[in-house]
Amino acid sequence: MTSTAFDSAALAAPAHDDAAAAPAVALTIAGSEATGGAGAQADLKTFQELGVFGIANLTCIVSFDPQDNWNHRFVPVDQQVIAHQLEATTAAYGAASGAPSVLDTVKIGMLGSPATISTVAEALAGSAFKNVVLDPVLICKGQEPGHALDTDQALKAQILPLATFVTPNHFEAESLSGLEITDLESLKAAAIRIHELSGAAVLAKGGVRLAGPDAVDVYYDGDTLEVLSAPKVGDVAVSGAGCSLAAAVTAELAKGATPLEAARTAKAFVTAGIRNRVASGAPFDALWQGGPR
Repeated sequence: MTSTAFDSAALAAPAHDDAAAAPAVALTIAGSEATGGAGAQADLKTFQELGVFGIANLTCIVSFDPQDNWNHRFVPVDQQVIAHQLEATTAAYGAASGAPSVLDTVKIGMLGSPATISTVAEALAGSAFKNVVLDPVLICKGQEPGHALDTDQALKAQILPLATFVTPNHFEAESLSGLEITDLESLKAAAIRIHELSGAAVLAKGGVRLAGPDAVDVYYDGDTLEVLSAPKVGDVAVSGAGCSLAAAVTAELAKGATPLEAARTAKAFVTAGIRNRVASGAPFDALWQGGPR
């Protein structure tokens, strides 16, 4: 096991040295987040910063209610509309286009309901995605508990088995692994357990929730266990950090990086974005994807 510290200089160079070469292509299946800090908006900005042509298929519209403790207002996109988006995207860029497929990498963000999970799972099962990055959004703040539980269970049953890379935060890692995470050792145990359950590479995020001067995440793929560490930038979570981390992993995989290389680059990217965060009138700041610049 090795421990690695990161700064923005660690960001990988674009996979294509030839300026005329076509960019890699990546799809995000996620929600629209009204403040622009998270969701599909964060994903597309991350893809662009990392030199990848980004496509977004929307699953829901999320806003915050400033009059209700900034809880989410959640509006699902109609299932047929979601299916139509996925159909058009895969027909244009996937194997169904008749040309060589340029789309083999997808990121899954907020799905929000068992019905949407089933729609997306069916589309993924019928496509030839090499890389399926799951940001397992298990809780939508303000959801009814019963609905949230049904969504969590459907995600674990239908989407997790399709994933090749999973990026759970502290709460999600506890939920997926069934383990309490209180320190680095328990975060490692959770990453290992999630890999055993899913077969996917795992980047389990400790972030600011674990004690100590550094924000630590744990990468595990069945062979390599690596602690990714960077000095904490403040002690409050930043909107869009998790989305952008998973999107950066997705972008790097689309360009041909190994899962471990993608995790390292994503850690550096997000650290720089948090350092250069965007302040707002909400009780949270937003990650700036242009931070590494």
